[in-house]
Amino acid sequence: MAKHVAVLMGGWSSEREVSLNSGAACAAALEGAGYRVTPVDVGRDVAEVLARLKPDVVFNVLHGAPGEDGTIQGILEILRIPYSHSGVLASALAMDKAQARIMLAAAGVPVAKGGLVNRAAAAKAHAMERPYVLKPNTGGSSVGVFIVREDQEHPPQELTREDWTLGENLLVEEFIAGLELTCAVMGNKVFDVIEIESTQAFYDYESKYAPGGSRHILPARILPEIYQRVQMLSLTAHRALGCRGVSRSDFRFDPSKGDASGLVCLEVNTQPGMTRTSLVPELAAHAGISFGELVTWMVEDASLDR
Repeated sequence: MAKHVAVLMGGWSSEREVSLNSGAACAAALEGAGYRVTPVDVGRDVAEVLARLKPDVVFNVLHGAPGEDGTIQGILEILRIPYSHSGVLASALAMDKAQARIMLAAAGVPVAKGGLVNRAAAAKAHAMERPYVLKPNTGGSSVGVFIVREDQEHPPQELTREDWTLGENLLVEEFIAGLELTCAVMGNKVFDVIEIESTQAFYDYESKYAPGGSRHILPARILPEIYQRVQMLSLTAHRALGCRGVSRSDFRFDPSKGDASGLVCLEVNTQPGMTRTSLVPELAAHAGISFGELVTWMVEDASLDR
């Protein structure tokens, strides 16, 4: 009998729509590869649903909480259902940007100057010398990210909104001018490096997901030594956080520095986007790995105690 794969998608985070798109693409590809697939739009009863379905494997395509922060991973460990991507600890660490920064810096991966700041404090006074970036400590898809420019007199007043749902702790980091770069790791294989050109002031939600919002340049137009440095740092970051399966690391590079000192790691994504036009599938295709082969590898890589 074909292996039964439950594809977890949706959920209730701010990245729900992205997750649904990723999940639909992966479910279709897995069916095409011969698996028996059950798509699951995740709700609070996910443990009960999975206990009833009894899948052989869970393919986790949830973005944000609870699918990317170790919560779903813990449930799957209890249910003893093998799953894709990273385990409980790596997921929790990568999702908490402040904690991930500590781990990455200790492993020699450069990070931007910055730290945690309370939302109320960040709204009252500038958290650091301008220009800087404010973003939720546990979020993704550039939701709730603010770039505070040198000429911006006041901090973002959107932070004072009563309907703010992105957490009370924000990460503040110096703004690094230059190029947006990304690289992915699949097992022990490091992919190439993509340079991202955005039509917006920065690589925001619209740039990532709206048609024509950004242009992906593969391979990135950077010097070979910088290119190889990004690849090496991506693998180092993957291992430093204890990631498994596929991860994607995002970087900023200031070419005016003239060397790798202008390179910083922004974050490590343990649940990167998985539509056919997302960055990881694009990197895999460049390496000769089709979308179907990529998701098949991820299913066969699934395990427990990750």
